[in-house]
Amino acid sequence: MQPHDFWQEILPAGSFPSHGPFTDFFPASLDDGRQLRLPIRALADGRNGLASLIVNQAGFVVQDILAAALAEKLKHLNPDVIVGLPTLGLTLAAAVARALGHSRYVPLGTSRKFWYVDDLSVSLTSITTPDQVKRLYVDPRMLPLIDGKRVVLVDDVVSSGSSMRAGIELLTACGVQPVALGVAMAQTSRWRDQLALAGRDWSDAVVSVFQTPRLVRGDQGTWLLDG
Repeated sequence: MQPHDFWQEILPAGSFPSHGPFTDFFPASLDDGRQLRLPIRALADGRNGLASLIVNQAGFVVQDILAAALAEKLKHLNPDVIVGLPTLGLTLAAAVARALGHSRYVPLGTSRKFWYVDDLSVSLTSITTPDQVKRLYVDPRMLPLIDGKRVVLVDDVVSSGSSMRAGIELLTACGVQPVALGVAMAQTSRWRDQLALAGRDWSDAVVSVFQTPRLVRGDQGTWLLDG
């Protein structure tokens, strides 16, 4: 596949075997069996790899399907407001809010506006930009929208858990405890340790559309499920 061809369509259940070996893509499966081809990214060691999702590069049909699936999993929690994590989580958060019938959502940001308050910010790192240490902010004007409300924090992917942990800590600083942490993809399970550092074990609050495993190099350059 060409790089620009990924994330453009949801395919019928059983289109590809889910047990491997895999070549250049991993077929992630939604709950109903439909599949989404995700490119495999080799890690620095060259031996291990992960399936990747860049949701703002996905076709609109794919975005809508993922948002609808996540909204369906969240609706029983009766969320009042969706809060989105930058940058890629904002695309999904807005679509999930619409799918839930909300008129708006609350975006968090990494760009400090002059009216922001430093006390309402936390340090932020991301698996996709590991060398950049930013700060995560909430616009003080958005506080009335989340105060005392049932909030769901949404990102596109939970991977290392560092971005989601920062979001939890920022909401906690605002006096808000999310009722759920929504993502399109839960990538492996290494995020669990990071979330456990956010005041309690948040792993049971994660709601995902699909999960992807850690992969390991096999023979002839193919990829296999790790364990």
